[in-house]
Amino acid sequence: MLKPKQRAFLRKLANSLDPIFQIGKAGVTPELVDAVSAALEARELIKVNVLKNCEEELGDCAEKLSSRTHSEVVMVIGRRFVLYRRAEEPVIELPR
Repeated sequence: MLKPKQRAFLRKLANSLDPIFQIGKAGVTPELVDAVSAALEARELIKVNVLKNCEEELGDCAEKLSSRTHSEVVMVIGRRFVLYRRAEEPVIELPR
């Protein structure tokens, strides 16, 4: 569980990130979950874009992907959301 200071710190880092995944008409698929999980292990913090043709709600997509990858939703804004998961060898040092 992220504390408010940690969430704010991650939001600041996420501002400069570009989305590396897009969720389209198929929604949250097992292949997407595997790819996002691998990206979280490598980067710890990723941004995901939800296309307009996605039949699922933005919040539902974020929660599904978060629970299936064992990550946390940092923020949801517009049609994008940010996920964070601490890696085996952490790159990002969170404030206490």
